[in-house]
Amino acid sequence: MSAPVFACTPEPPYHAVIFSSRRAGGDAGYAAMADRMLELAARQPGFLGVESVRDADGFGITVSYWSDEAAIAAWRENVDHLAARQGGRAGWYEAFAVRVARVERAYGWNNKDNKEMAR
Repeated sequence: MSAPVFACTPEPPYHAVIFSSRRAGGDAGYAAMADRMLELAARQPGFLGVESVRDADGFGITVSYWSDEAAIAAWRENVDHLAARQGGRAGWYEAFAVRVARVERAYGWNNKDNKEMAR
């Protein structure tokens, strides 16, 4: 597994959708659908980036970054995304929670270069 990659976001404000989930057993097409959703989201107007991790027990957190709430709403109504959400409820997830937040401040640091991280 490769190291997580930080999303390259602009100066705030922008929005974040935080998707926490617990996977059900087995793949049943989940990996292919997750890859497809990332490809599709990346082409949506207002998409800024994504960060995602999952542990060995199936708990994961994906944070997608968006320019504004209208972009989030458009993604929520995307037909392919609707189908993926139905698949999640039908068997890919035991449980999930979605939280939407406005990012007011963002900063970071990179030990390798001993400097602030680019957004």
